[in-house]
Amino acid sequence: MLHDEGGSGRPVVLLHGLMGSAATWSAHVGWFRRYGHVYTFDAAGHGRPAPARPITEEFVADLAAALAPLTEPAVVIGHSMGALHGWMFAAAYPSRVSGLVVEDMAPDFGGRTADDWAATIAGWPRFATAADVLDFFGPIAGPYFLAALRPTADGYRLHGPLATFVAIAAEWGTRDFWPQWAAVRCPALLIEAEHTVTPTGQMQRMAARPATDYVRVVGAGHLVHDERPAEYRAAVGAFLDRLGRRSSSRSRIPGADQQ
Repeated sequence: MLHDEGGSGRPVVLLHGLMGSAATWSAHVGWFRRYGHVYTFDAAGHGRPAPARPITEEFVADLAAALAPLTEPAVVIGHSMGALHGWMFAAAYPSRVSGLVVEDMAPDFGGRTADDWAATIAGWPRFATAADVLDFFGPIAGPYFLAALRPTADGYRLHGPLATFVAIAAEWGTRDFWPQWAAVRCPALLIEAEHTVTPTGQMQRMAARPATDYVRVVGAGHLVHDERPAEYRAAVGAFLDRLGRRSSSRSRIPGADQQ
């Protein structure tokens, strides 16, 4: 579930969005290596079993267990669902996170349902080839979903049950995660797409937290890092430079040697 992508120095952990996979970061891993030792992660329910209760805390506990071998606080960089899991992890384990990047995710989707979205996915055509996937989703979302679909004898299929993905998204409409965001203690960068999927104004409100930077990327949709990579990398690179490129010998997680 945790993939060592190489590099040296502090851990940099990349967390994918809903229905994504570790492979959805493949175009960016090489760039991130200049800032540390890069790891990608396949969230529970995405190519492997989901928690018995598909609630956010259970996914975060799974992430925490996977990152337990890291002895230095990590920079956690998340997109969408991965961003939520990132700040939940930072709130629960403050000594294990040195910096946080939140891409196009907000704390409160209250009242929204996943019904229309689930119906859309259920209506996807059969994808016989990789080219079918790319043609259907286009040049930005196509590679994202191609990395998240599995080739089978019957064509390309989701790498997890649709019911799991729906349950994850549905939970976001029944609660909010403002208390956990307020509990984050590390520096953070918020990146919001102009054509965001988040409720209006929430990411700007998140930026009121101390030690938080906010960037809005004009023209971008939800996949900012893929659609506007130059702007994304400029913002993230500047943030990581401000954090400093600390080596593992200069900062360790308390009690890591006893884990």
